Amino acid sequence: MVKFTILLRRKPGLSPEEFVRHHREVHAPLFSSLPEVKQHVRRYVQGHSTGDQLPGMPPLTFDGVTELWFDDLAGLAGVFESEGYMETIRPDEESFLDLHRCEFLLTTEHTVIG
Repeated sequence: MVKFTILLRRKPGLSPEEFVRHHREVHAPLFSSLPEVKQHVRRYVQGHSTGDQLPGMPPLTFDGVTELWFDDLAGLAGVFESEGYMETIRPDEESFLDLHRCEFLLTTEHTVIG
């Protein structure tokens, strides 16, 4: 199993509330509707910043996170290299994300507690 984590930063000028609303109510249903997503994505989770700061820690700089699980890298490529993603999802991402300031991570999980 491969996990694709995207640390999200909202587009300048968008309030945190507008960002969360768009991510949950527009982007999630749009992304989930793609046949490639239905075929390859095993789990899709969104998380959004509470806006709270942690004592003694540096300021939090991300607005949210997207976590996607795939069986393998071929499944991930099947989504993100697809015509549907490039024509439908990428323009939507550009409408609410600062894509050049987002961070991306591919991992395999090792459960320690749980």
